Amino acid sequence: MSMIRNLRRTVRKAYRRSVDLSHPARSPLGSSVVNCVMYLDGSRQSGDCAAEEALRQVRKAGGGFVWIGLHEPAADEFAGLATLFSLHPLAVDEAVTAHQRPKAELYDDTLFAVFKTVTYVEHTELTATSEVVETGELMVFTGADFVITVRHGAHGSLGPLRESLEAAPERLAKGPAAVLHAIADHMVDDYLCVADAIQDDIDAVETAVFSENPGRGEAGRIYQLKRELLELKRAISPLDRPLHKLATQPNRLVGAETQRYFRDVAGSLERVTEQTAAFDNLLDSILQAHLAQVTVAQNEDMRKITAWAAVIAVPTMVCGAYGMNFPHMPAQEWTYGYPLVMGLTAAVCFGLYRTFRRNGWL
Repeated sequence: MSMIRNLRRTVRKAYRRSVDLSHPARSPLGSSVVNCVMYLDGSRQSGDCAAEEALRQVRKAGGGFVWIGLHEPAADEFAGLATLFSLHPLAVDEAVTAHQRPKAELYDDTLFAVFKTVTYVEHTELTATSEVVETGELMVFTGADFVITVRHGAHGSLGPLRESLEAAPERLAKGPAAVLHAIADHMVDDYLCVADAIQDDIDAVETAVFSENPGRGEAGRIYQLKRELLELKRAISPLDRPLHKLATQPNRLVGAETQRYFRDVAGSLERVTEQTAAFDNLLDSILQAHLAQVTVAQNEDMRKITAWAAVIAVPTMVCGAYGMNFPHMPAQEWTYGYPLVMGLTAAVCFGLYRTFRRNGWL
């Protein structure tokens, strides 16, 4: 089991190195801009240019689209792009301030989608204070000839995804809706990877709880896992309705063919939602089993304390009786009185000890 867990952890580290590539700013629009690229017939056009020029060339060519990526832009940095692409003020405000629930809303001719980015925080050992899941946000503006992605958080870079799409021009040739689908699929794939990683932590806690010598501090680790799992569920569960909307409801920006792909993503999301629900139920069962073990251990301790108290009560009673120093005590004047009393006391104590030992109290 430990070898499999270590192998999974190694694979996850390699995966995170592949997705967390940091791409330097390639556009003169400002420090928040990660990329500004023009695509015609699914092929990336060489050279980077300002958003105004890229949009002008795309519309002049009568096809293609512009993909602009930003990372935590300020309101003044985003204002120019909002005016250029006629973005709705409500969507712009939500994209800048972040802290939004996953959703997909149509504003005029622009589809605004919000996704929660999720990453697994590697740790050598799970403790009661370990951070397991780290979340961020990704907003996507999709128009007829543009895609604008706004990322919040230190993880969730779309650089590898962009490079993967550029290696398949036939997908990019389908337009901005194909990029939106690829982003949604990428997010759900991350959810699945994080869920698999959490399963390793749950397996480790379960093994510790049902080991021969379970620790008394396992409850803290279980509660921490439940808190981190709740954070994952908050990122996953609200996305079900937006994906269902994109997969089923008619939309002039998302064609029928692309909707079929969204249905596949919705199916994957349903699978990871069921997986997290099963994890939650499993953690409840593990917690109840651990609390039952603690209760049993406490009862065993109380039985041992009670048994020893009963054994010690015999000499305490005898010594207390003879300690009253009355003139006429039984066997007080007899030469063998003291050995007899001590012997009887020891015999009674030994008999109690054997009885408690035979009944499993000691």
